[in-house]
Amino acid sequence: MSRFLAYTAPAVGHVLPVVPGLLALQARGHHVHVRTLPKLVPALRAAGLDASPVSPDVVDIEVGDYTARSDSDRLRQGQGDLMRRGRYEIPDLADAIAAVRPDALLVDTITYGAQTHAQAAGIPYAIMQPSVIAVPERGIPPYGLGLRPKPGPVGRVRDAVLWRVVERLFARTMLPGLNELRASAGLRPFRSPLEIQQNADAVIALTAEPLEYPRRELPANTHLVGVQPWELPAERPAYLDEPGDPWVLVTCSTDYQGDERLAVTAARALAGEPVRVLITATSPEPLDLPRADNVRLERFVPHGHVLPQCAAVVCHGGMGIVAKAMLQGVPMVVVPFGRDQPEIARRVTEAGSGRTLKPKQLTPQRLRAAVRTAMASSDRAAQAAAQLAANSDPAKFADAALTLVRNGHHAPIATV
Repeated sequence: MSRFLAYTAPAVGHVLPVVPGLLALQARGHHVHVRTLPKLVPALRAAGLDASPVSPDVVDIEVGDYTARSDSDRLRQGQGDLMRRGRYEIPDLADAIAAVRPDALLVDTITYGAQTHAQAAGIPYAIMQPSVIAVPERGIPPYGLGLRPKPGPVGRVRDAVLWRVVERLFARTMLPGLNELRASAGLRPFRSPLEIQQNADAVIALTAEPLEYPRRELPANTHLVGVQPWELPAERPAYLDEPGDPWVLVTCSTDYQGDERLAVTAARALAGEPVRVLITATSPEPLDLPRADNVRLERFVPHGHVLPQCAAVVCHGGMGIVAKAMLQGVPMVVVPFGRDQPEIARRVTEAGSGRTLKPKQLTPQRLRAAVRTAMASSDRAAQAAAQLAANSDPAKFADAALTLVRNGHHAPIATV
């Protein structure tokens, strides 16, 4: 049997979605070690995985894109922080390889230093991507803009032009730092950001229809394995079992991104509505919420406890909550603040699982109306849930990972 080393970004939203796949891989008799966010190590060990913390140097570099004022500045800031973090991922992954002696590596999509070292070390590696994919294809709108698919000749021209624009934008923000990492490892520079995933032995994308657009020309190394939510164990709150109106879950990003305005606006929008509102937010400062008998604020509640009783979800568009809500057939109102969220929000809308409200449009009146509209679309949300469930399976994750060690031929451990 083979030894796999999984290296994750120090972000909860990039760790929990891959746990079911790693457990499925381990259940087939393979050894799996996870190098991950320090605070998650005990929970992963309790789940049965071997785990160790990433270096403090990696954790100490915060992705501060939420402090920028424009979309372009957010992209530049976020990518710059990830590249700075990558300098410390390289020696950290090298240490993990020396300790684990893996046959194959599973590396998170935003750990660019780890990806660089994986290639330089000569070990087969897959990129784990807990989000929708950014692969150009006819009929697929350019990634990141949240555009509606537009069929016909006009749509093809629009997409071709804007794909080039998006590729140039990501090239300006990513390639200087990425190629600096690659030069330090003795690797050739990339000419396009699309080479990042083209270069990997495999890409394991935790998405599937209808959250992902129908794909007919996927690269041979790309595997769509569906969504596989996993949550930290926690006691079920007793108040969830009290009789009353249906719940609306309002949740901000698990990894702080300055989106507490969503929680405050939702509380004002839904105060006095015939629903009970559960708000989860990790804001470092106290939130100024209106006093309302039907609004409850908590720092953390496992979404799996409340989603079966939800009439709607209001969220920022992170892949974790979107995947869980869609699988449960709960209609959503998505307010995307940045990163991959505008793209995910568009997929939710196209799947019929909810509505999108841009942050600039976020007012109590508009959000209240959007929640009412979303709650009336439960039939379409249920259809999307059935399709997504049929296309999602941790076994697919394990199958994709095993392509790295196909036929039992293990790569030699290299040092650089």
